[in-house]
Amino acid sequence: MESLFSVAPSIDDHYTLNSVVTLYHGDRLALTSEIPSGAARLVVTSPPYNIGKKYEKRLAFDDYLRQQEDTIAACYRILADDGSLCWQVGNHVAADGEIFPLDIYIYQICKKLGLKLRNRIIWWFEHGLHCRNRLSGRYENILWFTKSDDYIFNLDPIRVPQKYPGKKYFKGPKTGLYSCNPLGKNPGDVWVIPNVKHNHAENTIPPCQVPIELVERLVLALTNNGDLVVDPYIGVGSTACAAILHNRRAAGADTAGEYVKIAADRIRLACESRLPRRPLDRPVYVPRPTDRIAQIPLDLERSRKALLAASAKAT
Repeated sequence: MESLFSVAPSIDDHYTLNSVVTLYHGDRLALTSEIPSGAARLVVTSPPYNIGKKYEKRLAFDDYLRQQEDTIAACYRILADDGSLCWQVGNHVAADGEIFPLDIYIYQICKKLGLKLRNRIIWWFEHGLHCRNRLSGRYENILWFTKSDDYIFNLDPIRVPQKYPGKKYFKGPKTGLYSCNPLGKNPGDVWVIPNVKHNHAENTIPPCQVPIELVERLVLALTNNGDLVVDPYIGVGSTACAAILHNRRAAGADTAGEYVKIAADRIRLACESRLPRRPLDRPVYVPRPTDRIAQIPLDLERSRKALLAASAKAT
């Protein structure tokens, strides 16, 4: 298929049948009302978690769930029969510190609509805030639902390198032949992808920005060229960038005008192949044991031993 983006596309502020990219400054339900039923091949988003971030108004938890139910119902309507809905969520943390795993509640909402869960993908990242009264959170979930049993799934574009690419069959009719797929292996349902922190190539201003790489896998696996990808909470446009980079159309909404402006700038850079981003196939950085940053400084080692000694004495 010929590229949709031989020139930078116009960015529409309202959806039309001819729209390649739509950035709607306003409520997500207003945007979805403009999109025809069955038009989207993929709906993917990371909604607010109702934890009081500056871009959201904290609601009573039941009110928040009703808001999510309204959003998902609207997305269900615009989803194609062979399409997918992916909801990336973490935990809601109550004022008293109690944890509410949002994927449990989102699953129940989606099941009521008749959506079918295909995978509960674990997004594991290694860095984040350190907790004092519980274990630090280092993963979130992506719930991948389909509208029917006949859905698009392209495995080959998201295969990852084999752990043992030189492994061969040792018995049977294939003895001596390589046992792996030459394109790589299925990436599984645990994805190790760095989150966007201050030194990440994609960092802009939101405190919870989704990495493009995370959405790219979903776009490549669950859509085809020219398909429409919708994000009802598009933020600074990571979903739209992932769609544009792989020749898909995109539509999304956000109530923050500053975020919409950044999203438009990032989309233009993506069309010009100038968007700062972490490449899809880059391995996660692991320092070598001989690297200075991986070694414990002597003064820190002395402090550690002193703390251990004091703790042992106290007990």
